Amino acid sequence: QVQLVESGGGLVQAGGSLRLSCAASGLTFSSYGMGWFRQAPGKEREFVATIAGSSGITFYADSVKGRFTISRDNAKNTVYLQMNSLKPDDTAVYYCAASARNNGLRFQYAYNYWGQGTQVTVSS
Repeated sequence: QVQLVESGGGLVQAGGSLRLSCAASGLTFSSYGMGWFRQAPGKEREFVATIAGSSGITFYADSVKGRFTISRDNAKNTVYLQMNSLKPDDTAVYYCAASARNNGLRFQYAYNYWGQGTQVTVSS
């Protein structure tokens, strides 16, 4: 049974930093592309960042480029999202997801498994 468990969310002031973690189990982690998505209140879930399984190539939404960094530790079956210079607009529930694909990782339909989410709140 595949499980993705996010952690690291919380309340932070604007300009601050948080690091989210997503621990995966039940899958061959290094073979999966991993992504982070977020959903703000009253809005649809949107893409944040992704990292391919085989190549480690990363891709970011324009809204977070230069502020967020996605990384993975295949030995620990964990993907991270380092979030710096946080803004109130970054407030959302953040979800990690795993994809057996190596392309189209910006799109939610590419993902096979999802975590339950972790809340990030950025105060002004």
